[in-house]
Amino acid sequence: MELRLLHAKEAKAYWNLRLTALKESPEAFLLTLEEELNRSSPIKAVSTQLKDPFRMTIGCFNSEELIGTITLQREVYTKLKHKGNILLFYIKKEYRNQGLGRKMLQSVIALAKEHKLEQLILSVVSTNKKATNLYESFGFKIFGKELNALKYKGAYLDESHMILYLK
Repeated sequence: MELRLLHAKEAKAYWNLRLTALKESPEAFLLTLEEELNRSSPIKAVSTQLKDPFRMTIGCFNSEELIGTITLQREVYTKLKHKGNILLFYIKKEYRNQGLGRKMLQSVIALAKEHKLEQLILSVVSTNKKATNLYESFGFKIFGKELNALKYKGAYLDESHMILYLK
């Protein structure tokens, strides 16, 4: 398995994996599959995102196949530049429980340190205990719980907001 930053030329592979993620785990992401499919010029939009110096996406590859992603979004405003957000963490089902999530999270934390970030923040659906346990094993702490944070197909989902202090 290879971990590396994605480039704009890999936008289509990223887009296809994103659609898979939304089909398999719709409750884990903010946007729905329908909302993503309704984007105008989605490959172009993803390509633009992959060029953004404040939004870096690490891809996990099995040979040439993109099987997982994790995004670090750095803050741009002066008073927030010490913070980053972890977004869009996903691994294809058939590759889970092999330690890839741990390696990917380790990689994004190292990237955050390279950029001199002091805090990493993420949100996770509170019922996703495997993800919460992974984050906690790296030292992330829950600093808040948002009840009814998401509403999907008539059901509410709570989110835990977590933070890791790097300094």
